[in-house]
Amino acid sequence: MLAIDNPFLQWLGVRLTDWRSDYAEMALQASPNHLNRIGRIQGGLICTLLDAVCGYSGLYVPEGQPALRNVTLSMTTNFLDTGEGQFLVAKGFVERKGRSVYFSRGEVWLDQQLLLATAVGTFKYLR
Repeated sequence: MLAIDNPFLQWLGVRLTDWRSDYAEMALQASPNHLNRIGRIQGGLICTLLDAVCGYSGLYVPEGQPALRNVTLSMTTNFLDTGEGQFLVAKGFVERKGRSVYFSRGEVWLDQQLLLATAVGTFKYLR
């Protein structure tokens, strides 16, 4: 398993399952603590996954290189569907990189078949 190096994501139970240049993937086994009052995945959790995976997609460096850090400048989320399920997968893709800012997009899937939400974000590298 890849090191996620983020106490909040670790606390939520998020795992970094794939990480390479311009791509990140995270997974989370849903629990009753992740649900809203109608028994569906809480929207804030979906936003957290999108922010994290979009951010991580621009932070990959080969082993032995100094870690990159970032802050989120903006993120727009679109909720497309809702459903009952157990396993969330978030995928992040870098669309464009500059010297100090990069743009990425993300998706959150429920049980590998239902696209719950998408996002686009702008992130700034911390030097």
